[in-house]
Amino acid sequence: MKDIHKKSVVYIILSAILLSTGGVLLKYVNLKPMEIAGARAIVSSLVVFAYVRKPKFTFSKAQITGAISYSMMVIGFIAANKLTTAANAIVLQYTSPIWVAILSYFILKEKIHFYDVMSIAFIIAGMVLVFFDDVGGGNIKGDIIAIISGIFLAIVTISLRFQKDESPVETTLLGHLLTAFIGIFFLRGVHFSLPDIIGILLLGIFQLGISYILYSEAIKHVNAIEASVLMFIEPILNPVWVYLAFGEKPGGLALIGCFIVLTTILVRSVIASRSNRQDMIN
Repeated sequence: MKDIHKKSVVYIILSAILLSTGGVLLKYVNLKPMEIAGARAIVSSLVVFAYVRKPKFTFSKAQITGAISYSMMVIGFIAANKLTTAANAIVLQYTSPIWVAILSYFILKEKIHFYDVMSIAFIIAGMVLVFFDDVGGGNIKGDIIAIISGIFLAIVTISLRFQKDESPVETTLLGHLLTAFIGIFFLRGVHFSLPDIIGILLLGIFQLGISYILYSEAIKHVNAIEASVLMFIEPILNPVWVYLAFGEKPGGLALIGCFIVLTTILVRSVIASRSNRQDMIN
């Protein structure tokens, strides 16, 4: 069991590292967001199909909602990376746990805890700093899209809660297929340079396909809090790769805002996990 746990931890770390390359690869590919989304989805769909082999689509309301939201989430994240800094895009998308808490209150009738209220306050403060820093730089549109992407990610999370007896792989695979279908209409007449092809293959195979496979295998043997902490490697490394490759860095206020948001999400994840564990004991 210890060997399985260690192997799973390594898988999650590798998954987070692969996911963190999204920002730099998206900057590297010289295509429009929908073109990238469609091309990447075609590649990632093939990778996930090869892993699942025999997917079972139920086409339930929850699965369809999750798939549509997943598609909108990945499209939004790509658009955000093209319009604002990689740091802002990934950090603002990482606000999804807060949207999950808010949406769960209205949809699942789950209560909002004190730590949710405090987290919302701190995250709003962090986002205000990010927005204030980007007003003059014209990146505000990308910041807003990144937040919307985080909201769609929250909807995906909630939809999976309704699918107790179903696999999340099928929902995300359906989302990949939907993205690929939408993207086909934007790929007509598009000229792919060699760097574009390389970037799309890396995005589809490694950044999205294999990373998700690793995570789905590892999460079975790692508790929620450990997985959450390890996955924070992604938003930390994401802007680092972009800075090293392109010299892109957020402004001073945006950097402080990103730090506040990430710290808040991390602390909330720890408190929420411990609270849920205590509720189960009681």
